[in-house]
Amino acid sequence: MPDELTTTVTLPAGGNPAPTRGRVGRPLVRVRHGMRHTHNWLQFARFGAVGASGYVVNLVVFAACVHLLGVDYHLSAVIAWAVSVLNNFWLNRHWTFAAKQDHPVLQAVRFFAISLVAFGFTYATLVLLVDAGLMKVLAQAIAIVAGTPLSFVGQKLWSFRA
Repeated sequence: MPDELTTTVTLPAGGNPAPTRGRVGRPLVRVRHGMRHTHNWLQFARFGAVGASGYVVNLVVFAACVHLLGVDYHLSAVIAWAVSVLNNFWLNRHWTFAAKQDHPVLQAVRFFAISLVAFGFTYATLVLLVDAGLMKVLAQAIAIVAGTPLSFVGQKLWSFRA
């Protein structure tokens, strides 16, 4: 019985039918194909550098909110994310992906959406780590690292379509 994600396509010029993946598998195929190109690894390194700056911004804002201002760590995480996402959008748009073909507002909406999904994962990780007894700033540092690959794939494949 054929897999419901597999279809048969007749190739032009009398080619033999070949199985192809449906729309569901296309992003994964793009990711696997992209991992073979040096350019993508260099782009990932630039994304990491931008992320490192956002990481520092996030942790400084988070620590300042929690320790200097006495803001609850839940709200501090949201404030720190908002500040760092603005930093990261600008740097990623202009340096990492050099993606100026789309309108910046459209890219910002996509970037924000992906960042929000990654933040959801990061936030859940933060809460789990704090509930497990980790110090809040250390838990935030680990949670951000855990969410970075998810963010990179989403930003590359959708926000900046590089």
